[in-house]
Amino acid sequence: MVALLLGALCLGAVLAALGMFSKANVRTLKTLGIWAGAIGGMLLAAMLLFSGRGMTAIWALVMLGPLVWSWVVEQRAKPGGAAKPTGPISRAEAYEILGLKPGADEAAIRAAHRRLMQAAHPDRGGSDWLAARINQARDVLLG
Repeated sequence: MVALLLGALCLGAVLAALGMFSKANVRTLKTLGIWAGAIGGMLLAAMLLFSGRGMTAIWALVMLGPLVWSWVVEQRAKPGGAAKPTGPISRAEAYEILGLKPGADEAAIRAAHRRLMQAAHPDRGGSDWLAARINQARDVLLG
C-alpha cells in the first residue's frame, strides 16, 4: 500500500514538473540544466571521495570546468543596466535617440527606427536595453 502511494506521489510530481517545464522559457531551462549538472557533478565527486577514489573525484570536478566557465562567460555577458528603460523620455530625447531633427515626419521616424533596430535588435546580438529605448523613442514621437 505504501509503495502504491509513493508511486502515485512520484507520478503526480512528474506530471507537475512536465506542466511547469512546458511553460518555462529557454533561458530558465538552460540555467536549470547548468545547476543540475553542477550539483550532480559535485555529488558524484563527493561520493567518489567518500568511497576512497580521491583521484577520480578530482577528475570529476575537473570535468565541471567547462560548465563553470560557460556560466562565468554568461554572467559577464549580461548588460549592467536594466532590460527596460528606466523612465519616460522627452520628445527631444526621442529625436536624439533616433538621430532625427525635431519636426521629422512619420515616414522619417519609421525609417530611422527600422534602420536602428536592424543594428540593435537583441536577436542580432544587440542590447535589450538599447532596443527598448529605440522602441520607446518611436512610441513617444508617433504618439
